[in-house]
Amino acid sequence: MTAQTVDANPNGKIEWTQVHWEQIEQTVRRLQARIVKALQEKAYRRVKDLQRLLTRSLSARLLAVRRVTTNRGRKTPGVDGILWTTPEQKIQAVHDLEKEMKILPLKRIYIPKKNGKMRPISIPTMANRAQQACHLLAIDPIAETGADEHSYGFRIQRGTHDAIGYIYHILRRKGSPQWILEGDIKSCFDEINHQWLEDNIPMEKSILQKWLKAGFIDKKRLFPTKAGTPQGGIASPTLANMTLNGLERTLKEKFGDKPGQQKNRKMVHCCRYADDFIVTGASQELLQESVLPAIRQFLAERGLQISEEKTRITHIAEGFDFLGQNTRKYGEKLLTTPSKKSVLNFKAKLGATIKDHRLDTIDLIKKINPIIRGWCNYHRFIVSRKAFEKIDNHVFKLLWKWAKRNHPNKTHRWVAKKYFLTSEGQKWTFAVKTKRGKVHQQHLASSTRIRRHILINGKANPYEEKWKLYFEKRAQRKSVPCAV
Repeated sequence: MTAQTVDANPNGKIEWTQVHWEQIEQTVRRLQARIVKALQEKAYRRVKDLQRLLTRSLSARLLAVRRVTTNRGRKTPGVDGILWTTPEQKIQAVHDLEKEMKILPLKRIYIPKKNGKMRPISIPTMANRAQQACHLLAIDPIAETGADEHSYGFRIQRGTHDAIGYIYHILRRKGSPQWILEGDIKSCFDEINHQWLEDNIPMEKSILQKWLKAGFIDKKRLFPTKAGTPQGGIASPTLANMTLNGLERTLKEKFGDKPGQQKNRKMVHCCRYADDFIVTGASQELLQESVLPAIRQFLAERGLQISEEKTRITHIAEGFDFLGQNTRKYGEKLLTTPSKKSVLNFKAKLGATIKDHRLDTIDLIKKINPIIRGWCNYHRFIVSRKAFEKIDNHVFKLLWKWAKRNHPNKTHRWVAKKYFLTSEGQKWTFAVKTKRGKVHQQHLASSTRIRRHILINGKANPYEEKWKLYFEKRAQRKSVPCAV
C-alpha cells in the first residue's frame, strides 16, 4: 500500500487531519530498509535510485513537513518570516516540496553558552528545513550503516547514557586502560571542509552545494559561508557525524591488536558523542606521541583541528569529566558521579529561579520541580545518591531563605508552619495545601530511583530489519534496578 492511497480522500485531495501517520511511517521505513540492504550488497546505483524514490515520495514529504511543524523550532521563522500553522499551509508545503526549491540565506541568532560566550545558530526558512528533513530520511540510513560502533551523539536510539555506559565498561576492570585522552574539536560545525562534504556525502550534489553555500544574514548583512555546516539546520548533526565517522576505525586499524600480537596491549578505545570524544591508552606516551598525531591527521583531511586548550591527557586516578559526569578510579573501584561543574550549574540555575520569584508558592513549586526532576533523571543511572541528598539539603536552604525574606517580621516557627509540611512521612517538605485539600510539594531529589542503564549493542542498526525485535524489546526495558 502506498502513501498516495492512504492519504487521499475520495476527491483526490490530501487532508492533513486525515493522514494515517502509522502507514506513512511504515512506507518510509520499508524504503529505508531497502537502502540499507542495497548498501550492504554494495549495489550503489540501486542505493542512489532508492534515495531518489524516497525523497520524491508523498510519504517522505508528509513526514518532513510534520517534523518541522512539531519540533522545538516550529515557532522560529527564517529570513522570510513564514511559519506553517494551519492544516492548509502544511498541505501546501507538502506540494511545494515536489518543485525545485530556492535556498534562501539563513537567519543568524545567538544563544548563550555555559562558559558565558555566545553560540551562533543559523535558522533556515521553514521550506528549506522541510527540504533538509526530507533528504535526511534518505541520508540517515546510510549514516547509521557506516557509523562508528561507539559514536552516540545525534543518533537514533542512542544518547549520553550509552556513551557513559560504554566508558564504564572499558575502564571498570582491574587490567583496564589507565590513561585517558579527553578530546574536543575546535568549532566543529563551522569548519568542516565543503569539498570533503561534497565528495563524501551520498546525496544530490546540487542540493547539498546550495545548502552549504546559502550564507547567513546577521544584522541585515549577508555573509557567505566558505566552510562548515551551520548549527540550526536539521541535517547538520547528521552531516557532522558522517564527517567524523571513521575516527574509531582509523584508531583501531593503527593501534588495534594484530595477528600474533599480545592481546589488548595498547588498550586504545574510542568513545565519541558529537564533537566530544575520549580515547583510552596503555600509557601517556602512547596517547601523546602516537594517538594524538593520528587524530590530528584524520581531522585535517576534513578541515578540522583539535581544540588544544580543551584537549588533555589524564590518569584514571585523577578522573575526568565527560557529558556532565565524572569518572574516576578509587583504588580498584571505578565510580561515575555527577561532575562538580554540573552540580554548580544546577545550583546556580535553581538559585536564580528561586531568587527571582515572588510570593506565589504554588507557582514557585511548578517552576523548580521540572528543573530538579530533569537534573535527577539525567544522573539517575550513575552513583548519585549522595549528590541527590546534598541537593535536597541545598534546596531546603534556598527555600528557607526565600520564605524568611518574604516574611522578615515573622518567627521561624510561623514560617515553618506556613511553608513546610509533613508529607508522605517526610518532615520539612516545602509544600502548600489548597482549600480543596490538594497538596503541591517540592520534588525531593533523593526520591529519584537509581537505575542502571542497559548499554546499546554498538552494531545495532535501527533501519535494518534483523534488529527490529531488538529495538522493540529495548524500548520496553532500557534500565534495571540498581542498589548503588
